[in-house]
Amino acid sequence: MNITLVDLVTWLIVGALTGPLVGRLVTRGKKNGFGHLTNLGIGLVGALLGGILFSIIPVIRPLAAVSVNLEDLISAVLGALLFLLIVRVVQKRKAS
Repeated sequence: MNITLVDLVTWLIVGALTGPLVGRLVTRGKKNGFGHLTNLGIGLVGALLGGILFSIIPVIRPLAAVSVNLEDLISAVLGALLFLLIVRVVQKRKAS
């Protein structure tokens, strides 16, 4: 298996995003799940296992064509931050 820098960055991003979600689901809504570093580790291992499963099991192979790049993630985060800023501004104006 040839692991590139792009693969490592992707795993870090996916792990950082999915680890806290999985930690929160498994601990029944506990705010920090298993803790930040443990959540990240769980997410990284999950990304690796999921990647292996997607490459082995032919049933889910059509999903391999779906990809998310760093630009998509950054634009989504910035868009969400912009949306939250607009909501706060509107709420402050209504409160005044």
